[in-house]
Amino acid sequence: MKTRIILVGGFLGAGKTTLLCESARMLSEQGKHVGLITNDQASGLVDTAFLERSLSCVTEVSGSCFCCNFNGFVEAISHLKAKGAMEMIIAEPVGSCTDLSATIMQPLKQKFEEDLIVSPLSVLVDPERLNAILKGGASGLHESSAYILQKQLDEADMIVITKIDLLTSDELETLKRCVAKRWPLAKIFSLSAKSGEGLDLWLDEVTHSTVAGTHLAEVDYDIYAQGEAVLGWLNTTVTLKGHSVNWDTFTQKVLKSLAERFDALNLTVGHVKVLLEADKKYNIGNVTGKSETLSVRGSAGSGNQAQMTLNARVEMNPAALDRIVAEVISKVCGNEIAQKIEASKCLQPGRPNPTYRYDYVV
Repeated sequence: MKTRIILVGGFLGAGKTTLLCESARMLSEQGKHVGLITNDQASGLVDTAFLERSLSCVTEVSGSCFCCNFNGFVEAISHLKAKGAMEMIIAEPVGSCTDLSATIMQPLKQKFEEDLIVSPLSVLVDPERLNAILKGGASGLHESSAYILQKQLDEADMIVITKIDLLTSDELETLKRCVAKRWPLAKIFSLSAKSGEGLDLWLDEVTHSTVAGTHLAEVDYDIYAQGEAVLGWLNTTVTLKGHSVNWDTFTQKVLKSLAERFDALNLTVGHVKVLLEADKKYNIGNVTGKSETLSVRGSAGSGNQAQMTLNARVEMNPAALDRIVAEVISKVCGNEIAQKIEASKCLQPGRPNPTYRYDYVV
């Protein structure tokens, strides 16, 4: 039996993880055997930890992106297939990656045509950043990061407008018309993973179509490399101990304090994600821009001990990012909560060096 591979790209904060979780849930309810692959430049990924709490078949490629570690990506596919008859695997590449049609889609189509069915490349984009790109702006991003977002859209088989619960019906229709005019080679979908609106239409198309990797984007790797390098990346895991601590309030305070700090410094946030688990209960929160984007869902309840995993992607020096996050956590903990860093890594991504890069469509 062939396994279908569904690649879901899009810039940081576009809503990929939420979509993956909801898609996998819906497919599982239909009796499908579904696996998920996440991807990051370092281990300790909130997305992986979150998805593992909802699904059994989740694996991670860490330390490099899919395109620069194509063999690692293939091994992750094999790992999931070894767990059983995997009908579909949904893969989420690093949010700052582009050129996926040339470096992932084409080699998958050519080298694994007997084992895999490759679905169209979906690129998710939130309305605010999409509107900015259409108007020639950058939505607060560094111009080289905005270049990456534009190239993601240029190579998409499907452009998926997310978070449509934030738009009126007229605003959405106008946006879709503009997108169709700007990117005529892509099919246009719109959905809200939060409300479920439009999710079934996209899912039906992406799980049946075999028209994948239909075109390549022209990518300047110097600008691409700069666009990734302007971001500071931090993954940290912290053990917390206190007495009858309300962990939901704690998560809210950490994210609010970080968002306000970044806003005050006029720094662009790709995303800040927190997963806090206490006694088999958990909450998950994120910030995908200014303070008003903060959201927390789930509940870790109250207790004496918890573990927090935090990922931050912010346009700043990684050492400074590490320092700010440490200061905020320490301040929120105060004298009431003891903290111990179990693992932490801060970095700036190196220049992309893909394993394969095709200059033609297979």
